[in-house]
Amino acid sequence: MSEGRSASAPTALVTGAASGIGAAFARVLAGEGHRLILVDRDDARLRSVAGGLAVECEVVAADLASEADVAALEARCRAVDLLVNNAGFGHPTGFLDTPVEAEVAMLRLHTETVLRLALAALPSMIDRGRGGVINTASVLGFFPSSTYSATKAWVINFSQAAARTARIHNVAVTALCPGFTRTGFHSSARMDMSKIPRFMWMDADAVAAAALRDWHKGKALSVPGWQYKTIAAIGRLLPQKLIGRILSGAATRPASTRAAAETD
Repeated sequence: MSEGRSASAPTALVTGAASGIGAAFARVLAGEGHRLILVDRDDARLRSVAGGLAVECEVVAADLASEADVAALEARCRAVDLLVNNAGFGHPTGFLDTPVEAEVAMLRLHTETVLRLALAALPSMIDRGRGGVINTASVLGFFPSSTYSATKAWVINFSQAAARTARIHNVAVTALCPGFTRTGFHSSARMDMSKIPRFMWMDADAVAAAALRDWHKGKALSVPGWQYKTIAAIGRLLPQKLIGRILSGAATRPASTRAAAETD
């Protein structure tokens, strides 16, 4: 646990915080002076992230595919000022080549867990008249390309609906829709990303900072990066097959690989 800045500092809970965008959220929120509750199944990496932050930081090793761990986290969410639902993973194979158990695990993490933690956090935020939720979705959620994109479409839809309900109580709900971001996500899924142009890649800290700026402004959608704002804006005017090929087909998914990616 790092030394806290202030007993009155707001508390943020971040899932999937051991690496990637989740760790970036931890760094940016620490810079804003939040007390942090960092959640991930990778305890060692989580403690490494926490050790580098100059704020009060609690580490919670939890498997969000476990009913007991999700239930315990629901209770924690009732007392936080900001919930960042960031934990997630992808499959390196198409849905016909992926075990159904793995697909169901991803579906539960991206939808049921997001729903349960948000519903645990929002009532007390609404009672206090402050706070909010950021749900990490994906720009792929705007386009049908995989079961992954389907789950992220749910996150976008749910977040926008929740935002309409919460904003009248001064509580903001934002769906973060990043594009290609330099994290461990793709390498852990053994995806060949060499065909993706350099200008399409974003930095994880920049993504997290943009999401927090949009959340502070009360925006229901955050799409960091001019390139992805453009894709999201004009994408519905282009053939969805073309957009899906641009966003997901450029990454090679070896058919022999069966393991799911690590959390974001």
